[in-house]
Amino acid sequence: MPSKIIDAHQHFWELGRFDTRWLQAPRHQMICRDYRPEHLKPLIDAAGISRTIFVQTQHNLDENRWALDFARQNDWICGVVGWIDLASPECEAQLAEFRANPKFVGVRHIVQDELDDDFIIRPELLRGLRVLERQRFPFDLLFYVKHLRHAATLGRELPELPMVLDHLAKPVIKEQRMDSWEEHFRAAAAFPNICCKLSGMVTEADWDTWEPGDLQPYVDLALECFGPRRLMFGSDWPVCELAGTYQQVFNALRDCLSRLSANEQAEIFGGTAQRFYGLS
Repeated sequence: MPSKIIDAHQHFWELGRFDTRWLQAPRHQMICRDYRPEHLKPLIDAAGISRTIFVQTQHNLDENRWALDFARQNDWICGVVGWIDLASPECEAQLAEFRANPKFVGVRHIVQDELDDDFIIRPELLRGLRVLERQRFPFDLLFYVKHLRHAATLGRELPELPMVLDHLAKPVIKEQRMDSWEEHFRAAAAFPNICCKLSGMVTEADWDTWEPGDLQPYVDLALECFGPRRLMFGSDWPVCELAGTYQQVFNALRDCLSRLSANEQAEIFGGTAQRFYGLS
C-alpha cells in the first residue's frame, strides 16, 4: 500500500445545522447523529490514511464556509468540494470567493435529488459548468444510473472540464445488475477529462450480507474502462456506516485491488485525487 493515502470522499454534518431532514428517514436512523472531524480522525489513523477530502451535502454556501473552517483547523482535511449556484448570474463571483481559499478544490451539485432527470444539461446549468471549465475547476457528478447517459454529453460539450463520477453512478450492486449502467459507464470513460470514484459501493450492495466479492465485478469494469490513473478511493463516510465500518470499506477495496501493482494501487489510493483536485 502507498504510504500517503487520500480518502477522496467523506462528509461531515451536525443535526440542526443546515438541512438534515433526510437523516430522519427510518432507513437512515443509524447515521442520524453528528459527524465531525473528531469522529473521523481515529478511523483514518487506524486505517493508515493521511488525508481526506470533504464533499458537500447541502446546496448552501454557508456549508462551504463551515467545512473550510474545519479544514483550517485540521491539516489532514486537504480539500473541500463545495457548492455554488451554477444556475445563478452570481456563479462566477461565488466561485471566485471560495477559490481564494486554496483548500476549496471542487464543486458538486446533488443532481440525484433533482426532479428533472435532465437537470444537469439544462442551458443555465451548462452555462455555469462553462464557468468551471474556463478555470479547469473540478466538478463531481452525483448521478443515479438514470442520469449516467448525460456523462458522455458533458464530456463532449465540456472537454476541458475535469469531472469525476461519484460512487460509479450507483449501479445496482445488490442485484448484481449491470444492464442500463455498463453501456453509459463505458461511454463516460471514453472522455479523458472524466474520472471515477471507487466509493459508495457498500450502500448499493445488500447492507447486511455484502462481501468484497460482490463489489469485484464493478471494480474490475472500472479498472478496464478508466484505468488506475483515473480512479480514486473514497470511503463515503459516514453514509457507509449504513452497511459497514470505515475499516471494512477500506479493506474491501484493498482486497478488490490486491492484484494490481504497487504503483497502480498508489494511483487509486492517492495519486489520482492529488492530480485531479490539484492538491499541494
